[in-house]
This record gives sequence, C-alpha cells and structure tokens, in this order.
Amino acid sequence: MIHTLANALRAAAMLIVLAAPTLAEVPLGEDGLHKPDWVRDTFLDLRDDLAEANAEGKRLLIIAEQLGCIYCKEMHENVFPIASIDTLIRENFYVVQVNIYGDKEVTDFDGTTLSEKDMALRWGVIFTPTMIFMPTEVPDDKMATTGAVAFLPGAFKPNMTHALLTWVKDEIYLTEPQLQRYFVENYYNTGFDVMAQ
Repeated sequence: MIHTLANALRAAAMLIVLAAPTLAEVPLGEDGLHKPDWVRDTFLDLRDDLAEANAEGKRLLIIAEQLGCIYCKEMHENVFPIASIDTLIRENFYVVQVNIYGDKEVTDFDGTTLSEKDMALRWGVIFTPTMIFMPTEVPDDKMATTGAVAFLPGAFKPNMTHALLTWVKDEIYLTEPQLQRYFVENYYNTGFDVMAQ
C-alpha cells in the first residue's frame, strides 16, 4: 500500500512538473547578462540609438542590469517572454542594455562618454533592472535620466509590465502622468489578464 501511494504521489508530482510553465530559455552573454534577441548590439552612442529607434518607428528603452541580478532573471525568464509583452517589446521598443559594472563606452545624449559602470553612477542607477524610457527627441544638454519619460528601477509583475510598456508606447504619460493611476484604472480594476492577451 505504501509503495502504491508513493508511486501515485510520484506520478502526480510528474504531472504537476510537466504542466507547470517552463522558464524561457534566454541566452546569457559573455558578461553574464541575459541576451534576448530583441536587445540590440550597438556602439552605445545613445544619440545614434535614438535616431535608429525613431527611424524604425520605435521608442528607445535602455535597460541597466548586472551579473547575478535575481530580479533581472525574473523579468527575462518569466515576464518578458509572455506573448503579449514580448510582442509589445518587439514591435514598439528599440532596446539597448547597459551593464552597471561594465567597461564598454557609453555616449550620453549630452555627449559625455563614460564606461558603463561610470555612466550608471552618473545616472543614479542603484538597483537592477532599471528601465529608462526615452522620448522621441532628447535635448543635447540632457543626460538619459533627466531626458527620460520614465526611469523605473525594479522587477514588475506581468500586468504592471504590460501597463508600463503600453503607457510609454501610447504616450499616455502626456495625459496621465501617474503610471500607478493608469494601472489601477486600466488593469487592476478591470480584471485585465496579460496571459489572456
């Protein structure tokens, strides 16, 4: 009887494992950061990246990350791969990645060139991931964070991520500057389910 119960429990556990959603297979780069295929490999001259984003009809999104970041891993493996979020990113955002401990040169909108790690300090990035969403035009006397339409550190649940991407894509921030209010009114109070999109 004990063996039969143990076998039944093992079978049930296998069914649960097989039915559970699997983590996305997101490759890691040499720097240890997740490298989904929608992250662009650029020279990190943000002025050029913005021009390229505009030419493609997309919004520039700068993601600051670091090796070993559990919140970056959560976003890359469990949030960004959700079909509706992945589609929002691919169709509407030109994404560049900055390693907050990296040595690649980054040229900011004001022409300042620093290593990734020094640029992250300049921008005040103290937590990863940090998403920096740029408008279609940035004055040449602004750095990324002072010219951004949104500067958000942290990992977000899927519905909030969908709301954030939509809020930027549709320029809702111009009429509703409070992302949280937009989220509550359009996602939280409506029963929106990102998985059903």
